[in-house]
Amino acid sequence: MQHNTLWPVDFSSLMSIDNFPPTRAAALARINAVRPSDYARSRNALEGAVTYLSPYITHGLVSLPEVLAGVTSRYPLDAQHKFVFELGWREYFHHVWQFRDAEIFTNLHEGPLPESDYAKVLPADIRLGATGVPVIDMAVRTLYDTGYLHNHARMWLASYVVHIRKVHWRCAADWLYGHLLDGDLASNHLSWQWVAGTGSTKPYLFNAENVQRYAPSDWHSPGSVIDQSYEMLDHIARQPTHHKRDTHEISHADSIGIEPPLSTTPPKDVHLTAPDKATVAGHDVWLVHPWNLGELPPVLPAGTIVVGIFLTDFHNDWPWSERRWRFVTNRMAELTSVRWLADAATIGAALSEARSVRSIDELHLMPWLPRLADCQPAPALFAAVDRCCNSFSKWWTKSHQDVTGRL
Repeated sequence: MQHNTLWPVDFSSLMSIDNFPPTRAAALARINAVRPSDYARSRNALEGAVTYLSPYITHGLVSLPEVLAGVTSRYPLDAQHKFVFELGWREYFHHVWQFRDAEIFTNLHEGPLPESDYAKVLPADIRLGATGVPVIDMAVRTLYDTGYLHNHARMWLASYVVHIRKVHWRCAADWLYGHLLDGDLASNHLSWQWVAGTGSTKPYLFNAENVQRYAPSDWHSPGSVIDQSYEMLDHIARQPTHHKRDTHEISHADSIGIEPPLSTTPPKDVHLTAPDKATVAGHDVWLVHPWNLGELPPVLPAGTIVVGIFLTDFHNDWPWSERRWRFVTNRMAELTSVRWLADAATIGAALSEARSVRSIDELHLMPWLPRLADCQPAPALFAAVDRCCNSFSKWWTKSHQDVTGRL
């Protein structure tokens, strides 16, 4: 459901983490491979023009301005091009998060049914990819195998979970975030709200015909609960009774594997240390965090210590998969000589004797990061809007003119 930039690649080749090397060179190569016309034509297909740039954008290895500049250096675009339009979704979701803060984790408005009609626990057969609905089971297995899902697959999965199985979008959004390599809290949770109908004017629905049009054959789901008309699916979405799996007991054959564990700390062989004030005392410090893993500023004061930080204040609430921990820590190791894991108070105490501390601001780390460092804004592609827009179209009207001058 998060809106991702795309490039032509064999969908079946995504079954390895090697497709996401945590390097800036890999991100730049994918930018160079973007073909905007292919993107506009086939972006909805799982085997379409998919770039898999989203993990690199989420973690700041490249910025949206860099993505657009790299593409437009080879292809002339205008601000209304589908590629540019889709880049806007990430900044729009962050715009909403900036203004509404923790409200993005609760219903923005009433959905098709009262909250009490939705379960607060994700059923085991969904977590194990054993629902008996091929499109859902393939989505879950692909998520676990790769840490990634095509945007269309995310929407199908969310629609089934919320509207067919009557599971509250929030608990499912938290689950998906934990397994995504590109997980962004604003994009992920607001996209779930868009599907659920609590952040949009109506619930998002899909059927077997839609899957057949856009997915490979092993995702097709004829004869399943989604093989119905949109009128019937809309009726189901507005009824409190949920669809139950035909077989209540999940057999070993149904389950292709166990859900990968999530952790609040990195793997034991990843060497992070406790904060040490002696390391930074009297020095200028540049803080690197998991969302600013791009190039270091071109000019840093002589003797600057580059310190990587992981705030347990965040990770205790939002655990990650091992795949994501390794993606982030491997890239951070290329940028830093020191990497700390601790709560914000402990890190702040260690930094208190530094001469200066600077970093790039990040909504994932509010409110802790501004207390630790003098933060500069992250690079933005679209014009800032000074009041919250409750629809993408309103935000787009106010913000996209700033992009026109770059094209």
